Amino acid sequence: SSRRRHARSPPAAPLDDDDLLSEILLRLPPQPSSLPRASLVCKRWRGLVSDPGFFRRFRLRHRRNPPLLGFFDRYGAPFRPALKAPNRVPPERFSLQHDEDEMHSFSHGCRHGLVLISLLKRHQVLVWDPVTGDQHRIPFPPPFDTATALVNAAVLRDAGDVQHFQVVLAVAGTDAEYHTRALACMYSSKTGLWGNLVSTPIPYQANGYRIPTLVYTDDAVLDGDSLYWKLVGNLIGILEFDLKKQTLAVIQVPVDILEGNSLQVMRAEGGGLGLLFVSNSDYTARLWKRKTNRHGVASWELARSIDLGKLLSLEPEEKRPLMILGYAEQNNAVFLWTVIGVLMIQLESLKFKKLFKTMTFSHYHPFESVYSAGNSMPYIVGTTKPGYFSIIG
Repeated sequence: SSRRRHARSPPAAPLDDDDLLSEILLRLPPQPSSLPRASLVCKRWRGLVSDPGFFRRFRLRHRRNPPLLGFFDRYGAPFRPALKAPNRVPPERFSLQHDEDEMHSFSHGCRHGLVLISLLKRHQVLVWDPVTGDQHRIPFPPPFDTATALVNAAVLRDAGDVQHFQVVLAVAGTDAEYHTRALACMYSSKTGLWGNLVSTPIPYQANGYRIPTLVYTDDAVLDGDSLYWKLVGNLIGILEFDLKKQTLAVIQVPVDILEGNSLQVMRAEGGGLGLLFVSNSDYTARLWKRKTNRHGVASWELARSIDLGKLLSLEPEEKRPLMILGYAEQNNAVFLWTVIGVLMIQLESLKFKKLFKTMTFSHYHPFESVYSAGNSMPYIVGTTKPGYFSIIG
């Protein structure tokens, strides 16, 4: 008898396997146009990339290298996109409307795709995800709810988590006159609770300033497991909050390296804490890095100097005062006001881009996030009088 041979089915091509195709699509660049372009290939691809679960995985995969989509202006102007077409995000996509009693507000910055705003009249913080539209309002804990001193704050997510977040409040004293201690407290959306209040003494520094030490209004900088804020007043320094240990520390900055008109806390090249000083006298940017030797002794060293006049090809009449307007920690870029316009300078490559020209100083919150027009869900808060948040400085 003849033996019948059964033909084997040919193996599925890689692009015919949905799981394998999804893994390939996850590796597309995190630009806003990537997923919409992929969705145009065919109905099957469109179904894969439009799935909310896929987009959550896409955001998570590119969390460490998000594009700089643009920035929010502390003083209430609409979102300003930083990318060109086809990756440009229309300003109206990221507009946040408000109720009447939320107009008195103060923005603290953006991180991990979230925007943090204090609702001063309500004594709350608002955590807003412009991409998904999610909003969370959290009451201030004591003593921040009655503090008369300036309270700063920061928002962040744990690595690998796109659902939960933390908020950290920081203040130099809670009284109006004597700021001898710094206080901080952290909220976790996992528990819905504020943690314990932590504090540390603020050393007195006789620098000629009669203003009490304040946690400055600049955005916090996250490096490793710590958040850093600039301290100003009778102490020029840095306040560190260790997220793992839940401790505070004051890092002093030697007076002899305060050679600049603008000072920005930043991530140092290669990691670690850094400082950027911009001097109007010689148009030089100096990048300092804090290093710790094998004995545990920390010190500051000059890592690099940048001749901004030469880099920007400025004419003598264009060498007017410079002002740091913001810092994008994940893209390591600084926003700088010059007489020729607002520039964005990438500090490692020294590539720069002129964004626009203005004679108005402001403070910018760079928004670094993964966004795709096909997966955004604009969210509008019900209100009788819509308008942008009036963010005060």
